[in-house]
Amino acid sequence: QLQLAESGGGLVQPGGSLRLSCAASGFKVGNYVIGWFRQAPGKEREAVSCIGTTDGRTNFADSVKGRFSVSRDDAENTVYLQMNMLMPEDTAVYYCARGSTFCGASVPIRSNQYHYWGQGTQVTVSS
Repeated sequence: QLQLAESGGGLVQPGGSLRLSCAASGFKVGNYVIGWFRQAPGKEREAVSCIGTTDGRTNFADSVKGRFSVSRDDAENTVYLQMNMLMPEDTAVYYCARGSTFCGASVPIRSNQYHYWGQGTQVTVSS
């Protein structure tokens, strides 16, 4: 059964760090683009990042560039989102999803190209 499960969210102070995990089952993460998205209360879901397949190309929303990184561990079948220098505006539920698309610096991350989603993990940045 195909599943994605996020974990690692929590409460962190501004300037702090968190690492989110997206554990996959039923497929190999190395064979698909995996995207990260987030949705804050009262706001639309927005793309955060993605990581590609063979070449591991990545892309990031302008709002997180330089602060977030994404990586993949094929042995663990898990994708990670490392979030540094967190700000209150990063507060949201974070989701990972499997895409039927490409990932790269010049390729927009569109949620309608991602068809399998995890349940989300809450990230709250507050003092």
